[in-house]
Amino acid sequence: MALYINSCSVVGRDLAMRCVLGSNTKFGALMYNGTTRRNWSSIYHKTNYNREEPLFDKILIANRGEIACRVIKTCKHLGIKTVAVYSEADSQSLHVHLADEKVCIGPAPSKDSYLRMDRILAAVKDTGTQAVHPGFGFLSENKEFSKALADDGVVFLGPPSKAMAAMGDKIESKLIGKKAKVNIIPGYDGVVKDADEAVKISNDIGYPVMIKASAGGGGKGMRIAWNDQETRDGFRFSSQEAASSFGDDRLLIEKFIDNPRHIEIQLVADSLGNAVYLNERECSIQRRNQKVIEEAPSPFVDPAMRKMMGEQAIALALAVGYQSAGTVEFLVDSQKNFYFLEMNTRLQVEHPITECITGVDIVYEMIRVGKGYPLAYKQSDIGVKGWAFECRVYAEDPYKGVFGLPSVGRLNMYEEPLNQTNVRCDSGIYEGSEISIYYDPMISKLVTYGDTRNEALEYMRKALDAYVIRGVSHNISLLRDVINEPRFIQGHLTTNYLTEEYPDGFKGKQPTAEEQKQMSAFACCIYAKDEIRSRKFQGVSRVATDTTHPDKFDLSVTLFGNTHTAVVRQEHDKFIVTIDGVDVVLSDTFNLSKPLLEVNIDGEDHIFQCPKRENNGHMRLRFEGTVFDVHVLGQAAAELMKLMPVKAVVDHSLEIRSPMPGSLVSIAVEVGQEVVEGQEMCVIEAMKMQNSLPAEKNSKVKAIHFKAGQTVAEDDLIIELE
Repeated sequence: MALYINSCSVVGRDLAMRCVLGSNTKFGALMYNGTTRRNWSSIYHKTNYNREEPLFDKILIANRGEIACRVIKTCKHLGIKTVAVYSEADSQSLHVHLADEKVCIGPAPSKDSYLRMDRILAAVKDTGTQAVHPGFGFLSENKEFSKALADDGVVFLGPPSKAMAAMGDKIESKLIGKKAKVNIIPGYDGVVKDADEAVKISNDIGYPVMIKASAGGGGKGMRIAWNDQETRDGFRFSSQEAASSFGDDRLLIEKFIDNPRHIEIQLVADSLGNAVYLNERECSIQRRNQKVIEEAPSPFVDPAMRKMMGEQAIALALAVGYQSAGTVEFLVDSQKNFYFLEMNTRLQVEHPITECITGVDIVYEMIRVGKGYPLAYKQSDIGVKGWAFECRVYAEDPYKGVFGLPSVGRLNMYEEPLNQTNVRCDSGIYEGSEISIYYDPMISKLVTYGDTRNEALEYMRKALDAYVIRGVSHNISLLRDVINEPRFIQGHLTTNYLTEEYPDGFKGKQPTAEEQKQMSAFACCIYAKDEIRSRKFQGVSRVATDTTHPDKFDLSVTLFGNTHTAVVRQEHDKFIVTIDGVDVVLSDTFNLSKPLLEVNIDGEDHIFQCPKRENNGHMRLRFEGTVFDVHVLGQAAAELMKLMPVKAVVDHSLEIRSPMPGSLVSIAVEVGQEVVEGQEMCVIEAMKMQNSLPAEKNSKVKAIHFKAGQTVAEDDLIIELE
């Protein structure tokens, strides 16, 4: 396939900047990709950008999305030209517009584009690139890619291939860790050959065990097994996911530490034998072994423990001649014993929170180290300034599957909450972007920082409330609920947090009686304000047969199936809503034409969103992340609505429908086959994760409508039962 190379036009860059700036330009000139100039200087307060220090003229980013935009941001700050590579599906992506040059490297699937080493190497050569930043995922931990670049005289902005090979292989890294006197989890040090051997090893170690890919990370190819059958299933799914994500299906098995914390150490090392650790990150809030919320520092780690963990991380890095940025992950038990889990030989997804509490631009240090300079810092220079949180905002429906199944579609409205205090938002999209089935469903990394943990947490609440995403499902409701949970606020975290707090799955925010009253009152105000607005045109009463302004609105409001009578009166700059005889006072400060509805209710400030409002009185209100269905009608219309027939509930228990868009990996049954409740019917892969769909009841297969390998859309009927 011929590579397409083009210098991004001024028009393209202008489009990118307009996409990034959006409606937030009134809050000041913004830096690229979700960071104000004010925030840039406050976050990277310790970094001294030495523009007299020769670096590279041109860097190619062998990645996509938000991490490509993140690297471009620092390169632009330094005056370094950038090259973006992209698949055909990413031709209008933000990173393509932000870069100085762009190269198309193939069709949408990763295996035909971002994992095609030959095409990226050709792009490097054709553009005269001096260095390559791999980001994370894809080829970022591929030793052959690193070696190929070195052979061509191009700098890989990451560790040497030898160090990458040693640390990237979880089996070898554990052996090296033992020699470096790093605490190691008990487990099997070899490669597991097949499912039978996996069962034998698991019984030798003792359940529960963790089955995971020897190469790669990010939660891909990982399963927890509590018995022999789960081990067999875990071996099958983990090996398939590992092969799909990393091109390497080797697995290892180790003891699973129940109720642990996941705490990691960020480090940076140079080629001269110097290394520093940039403190720790708490990454215990996870689903499907993938992180959801991170914070730095950890509320569990004291200075002495931080020092011990940091020194072990440095010892491991120096043992393999490591250089560049890397992260050593540990599992920590309730007694503060910590065990080496793995080392990620790349820039980590959650690096922004470390930058916020240390003031260090990690990407800049990676570029400097790649050029051969010594580290700009000694360990004594690294401190902890304040606190930072990161919420991973995914295009997922948190009410489906294990705390989220992917959602695809076009972002028909998108506004990042950059007008809120101390907010950083690393993203690679803009309004109009398409979320596809081919890549990770992450929309952005929303970061807030403050002087204390509670302050940073309060900034995060406001930022999540002010984040506007329409067109795809997203997990903001889950994120917003978690950070409001008493246990989370107290910092009592484990990797089992989500399953412990939501044992029956996530059901959304459960509002108190007072909050239900406030939502009902606000919904009535929206109805009344819309009625008043419809009688006016540009602030002047319409010329109509009836221009009278009603003194009050007699309404009926229904929330959670409970209907209440309400009376709305407007007085100057406020509304007074009487619900079942109780008055609620709301400020008349919100604008129905805006996506964010900011209102004061009985002295408390709130941010609502109303993503849907229909003529039949139905509206959807987003409150603290969760969307609620509310019905508001005039009293007369409400009485007539009682006469309408109720729609019958359809039984879908004899249907196997796709819960998300994806590819049908396999079908485990055939027509006429008897199946039992819980039996696997088929496997769907979406965004690099495989999901098994079971039968809901004992039945027989009536029809199969798709074949393995075909693409399915959300709610497609795959198998019929009888």
